[in-house]
Amino acid sequence: MSKLSFSKRDVYIDIVERYEKYITLGVIKLNEKLPSVREAASELRVNPNTVQRAYSVLEEKGFIRSIPKKGAFVIFNNKQTNGCENFEILSSELFNLKAQGISKSKIISIVEEVYKNDSNQ
Repeated sequence: MSKLSFSKRDVYIDIVERYEKYITLGVIKLNEKLPSVREAASELRVNPNTVQRAYSVLEEKGFIRSIPKKGAFVIFNNKQTNGCENFEILSSELFNLKAQGISKSKIISIVEEVYKNDSNQ
């Protein structure tokens, strides 16, 4: 990314809009990690607090999710989920569990437990 061309409005809004655009266009994809606040601030030549504020807004809008000591990850996916409205939420949560160190086998065992007595498997 290059230095932002600043308008008279708040700089963090420019950053939010830039990331929203990149995410909705698929330039930054689902589950992709964003640059750290310091990296983005250095790259954009702005104060780290400005980037942190932008990341907070993106999180409030449902574009990213911040995981302490791991970073900020894209959770927005504009693709159709074949009728499963909660697929994006499930995918995001699975990604977050993985980022927290939960093993695939543990997640599978939880899913198997949930579906244990379900005849619609």
